[in-house]
Amino acid sequence: MPQEQEEEGKKKRGFFGKLVKGLTKTRNNILGGVDQVLSSFTKIDEDFYEELEEALIVADLGVNTAMTIIEDLREKVKENKIKDTAGVRELLMEELKELMKNEDDLYEFTEKKSVVLVIGVNGVGKTTTIGKLANQYKQKGKKVILAAADTFRAAAIDQLAEWSNRAGVELISQQENSDPGAVVFDAVQAAKAREADLLICDTAGRLHNKKNLMEELRKIFKIINREYPEAHKEVLLVLDSTTGQNALQQAKQFKDIADITGIVLTKLDGTAKGGIAVAIQTELNIPVKYIGVGEGIDDMQQFNSEEFVSALFEE
Repeated sequence: MPQEQEEEGKKKRGFFGKLVKGLTKTRNNILGGVDQVLSSFTKIDEDFYEELEEALIVADLGVNTAMTIIEDLREKVKENKIKDTAGVRELLMEELKELMKNEDDLYEFTEKKSVVLVIGVNGVGKTTTIGKLANQYKQKGKKVILAAADTFRAAAIDQLAEWSNRAGVELISQQENSDPGAVVFDAVQAAKAREADLLICDTAGRLHNKKNLMEELRKIFKIINREYPEAHKEVLLVLDSTTGQNALQQAKQFKDIADITGIVLTKLDGTAKGGIAVAIQTELNIPVKYIGVGEGIDDMQQFNSEEFVSALFEE
């Protein structure tokens, strides 16, 4: 096995270990309730399904998602003629994997010249996410440029500058309070001139002032489409998983503003609310593309539904 593949394998195993550890609180939250229901019922009846649904709702999967899961479980229990509750646990795992399954072409933007717009409210780990992505793709031999288009917060520009230094990538920025559109314009020209593989743009996260944010994003999209029509466009929404159902509400609001192509879920390691990942993917039909389980530069990886569910059930 070539050394590169071996290294990659080690990294993956390392990340899976972190995932299992990081999802401890979520696992206890989801499985604690689920296993309690499974062990306290001997037969599969209406009461059983009701209790199980409640356990899923409590575990931050949300009402709609819990109802969807229970409906599917009923069908499959009938189909497979399952009589004992232990068999339901297996089915639940399969059901979650199915719900979380992503298409194969989700990361095509990393294979072609792309502009990645990163959106999300302040404090969710947006700038850190950009730094980690930049670092990851730089390590893979990609030419990455960052654009500091969140000109509203002085700290955002400084923070991004720090990450660009750490990752060893170029940053295009202007003064605080300058026009975000102008920053993106400059960054697009730089990306084209230097033949960058990825241009990653930070944006302001003022959801309470939705109208301004919409205008700002619309202007940014217009500039990118006009100046760089051939680039693949990606819009990643960063959500803080510790906020649970609130993250789902944010996602709904941002979905009204922008055409989101993927979700980045941060801070999964410190929360019992990781079940929100299932709710977001199921209810909004937006794929979770990256998850973060720690502070380290390598603690964010592409999302893998098999691994996520296996880590939840500690298989």
